[in-house]
Amino acid sequence: MTSDELKRRAAEAAIAEVRDGMRLGVGTGSTVNFFIDALAAADRDLEAVVSSSEATTERLEAAGIRVVTLAESGALDLYVDGADEATRHLHLIKGGGGALTREKVLAGASRRFVCIVDESKLKTLLGEFPLPVEVIPMARAYVARELSARGGRPEWRERFVTDNGNHIIDVHHLQIDNPVAMERELNQIPGIVTVGLFARRGADVLLVAGADGITRIE
Repeated sequence: MTSDELKRRAAEAAIAEVRDGMRLGVGTGSTVNFFIDALAAADRDLEAVVSSSEATTERLEAAGIRVVTLAESGALDLYVDGADEATRHLHLIKGGGGALTREKVLAGASRRFVCIVDESKLKTLLGEFPLPVEVIPMARAYVARELSARGGRPEWRERFVTDNGNHIIDVHHLQIDNPVAMERELNQIPGIVTVGLFARRGADVLLVAGADGITRIE
């Protein structure tokens, strides 16, 4: 079974979590794109839909789904998004698509966060995937030095600018034994907007698609 087929399975499984009348947040990425397609086909009567990126907004609107701002919607009932890595403790690395800050805002504003992944993303420990860090441009070199001092190998994601006008540093080889503590520590470095660790506010439900079907972890 191909990676895309597994992503589609995970995305379609998440539709069962979406109820009429909900205020829904939608993440960013290839698995979420399959969720948007499934959401349009399901034709749910949603009170509001809020997007985590310009790319997601374009895809939602192309599917005929109206998008509003978080200020207009208020608190969200459900947030659906993918991840670059996930553990059975429901800790995540996100930000491969560069939308980590808005994704973290929507996760924080949501009563429930359902994360959809294929089985290749499920790990015992986080850190095989380089950790994305969004930084304001003037702080990039300083933040890179701080990340190097913590044992990481920072790499600037050249020619990429976030929807917020910032840069991304991808940090390789970090030892992430305690994701909650590391998220808290890195967020204190001046110039970092946010880091791609979703541990302090991780997923509430993880839907993992494999060849044998969907595994639900919560």
